[in-house]
Amino acid sequence: MRRLSIAFLASSFCVGLMPGLAPASIFGGWTEQRFSLFSSNDWEQSPNGVEMRSDGAVSLIWRALPQADWGARKAAWQWSVSQSVPPTKLDRKGGDDRDLSLYFVFMPEAVARANQGAGIRKLLAVKEARVLMYVWGGAHGRGALLPSPYLGARGKTVVLRPAGTGSHSESVDLARDYQRAFGGQPTQLVGLALSGDSDDTDSAIRARISGLKLN
Repeated sequence: MRRLSIAFLASSFCVGLMPGLAPASIFGGWTEQRFSLFSSNDWEQSPNGVEMRSDGAVSLIWRALPQADWGARKAAWQWSVSQSVPPTKLDRKGGDDRDLSLYFVFMPEAVARANQGAGIRKLLAVKEARVLMYVWGGAHGRGALLPSPYLGARGKTVVLRPAGTGSHSESVDLARDYQRAFGGQPTQLVGLALSGDSDDTDSAIRARISGLKLN
């Protein structure tokens, strides 16, 4: 994942923090951000979920959350992988491919309100920004909490599944994992992102995520 540097991510991943009502479905209409002019993942979106094909590529899709969801403290979803990247070290910059990463972006309410409509470069430059990344991939055991080689103190990786194929349902306590990763109570959940990464190992991913719920 050598191209997922914080500078490049910041320049291409824009979270518009605009208030509004929660949609009937979280999925559908997420925006793709590429990290290369020459390759990216293929994303097939529907209101029910997202299917991803990655062939030696990396990209993400993202969406801002309406203000009605800022207080969410738990999440649940189903995901499956039918073709996987090999096991990698997720805490090492470069060579850290993974099948899927689901990002939860947090920001204090006052800061979030002050930065409504701001790009991610500005948001991630604020010291209060925090990102939990739940990952299917790597050579680490379930529950491993790893530092992000790209986000520094602002981001932590929580391993849910090691690299490999299968189908699973997940239920996570965002408040508990936030406390474990950063200490204290979580701030406002302002955005989500989903990435797949197979470029360093020049491998392939076939994966799907569905049924994402926040509460």
